[in-house]
Amino acid sequence: MKQFLLILLSVSLAATVNSQSILDKVKKKLNTNPGVTEEEAGRGVKETLNNGIGSAVSFLNKPDAFFKNELYKVLLPPDAKKMEKTLRDLGMGKMCDDAIEAINRGAEDAVGYATPIFVDAIKQMTVTDALKLVTGGKNSITDFFRAKTSTKLKEAFMPVINKSLERTNATKYYGDAVTRYNKVPMVKKMNPDLSDYVADRTLFALFDRIAVEEANIRNNPAARTSDLLKKVFGGTTK
Repeated sequence: MKQFLLILLSVSLAATVNSQSILDKVKKKLNTNPGVTEEEAGRGVKETLNNGIGSAVSFLNKPDAFFKNELYKVLLPPDAKKMEKTLRDLGMGKMCDDAIEAINRGAEDAVGYATPIFVDAIKQMTVTDALKLVTGGKNSITDFFRAKTSTKLKEAFMPVINKSLERTNATKYYGDAVTRYNKVPMVKKMNPDLSDYVADRTLFALFDRIAVEEANIRNNPAARTSDLLKKVFGGTTK
């Protein structure tokens, strides 16, 4: 019995030492300053996201930010490729071009209304593993936020997308193209709804720019514009 108790005590001590060792390694990786707390890490995560959305909106909410950017330019939906080719073959290329430009103007416009939607989602985040997020890969914070909030963000963003598409006449131009195509004999009828597709492409661009800002904060000391960011990310090099 005595021997059993000694073994149990040894196992318990080993587990405690191992657990403390792991925690020490995480804290060491988090920052050379061991005074960074999990609460500060959580606030640092949220500040990073706030900075990211500010940078993303500033970058994307201007003329040609989508339309003349090969990465973010919104083309016609994949299921409209046959429609586009048919219309261009029939000499209606300008109709397609007008629709594409208007769609991109709609995305550029919609981004300007994204900040409060994103900020509200950031405030509601519960960062239970802030240490892991801070010490994760270069886009771990952005990826976590995207995974946790994409569905709700898209739902909140849809009314903005619809208004922007109407404001830039994208709904009209695309609707006209679909209507004209649907009159072509023997073609599969198209649905003129654009909003879901454009919302997806706009959110992709926003998250991509947030990821750029996160990487900048992690790698560039000059991008850590507050004492909190300097403290939390001062020791990370990811």
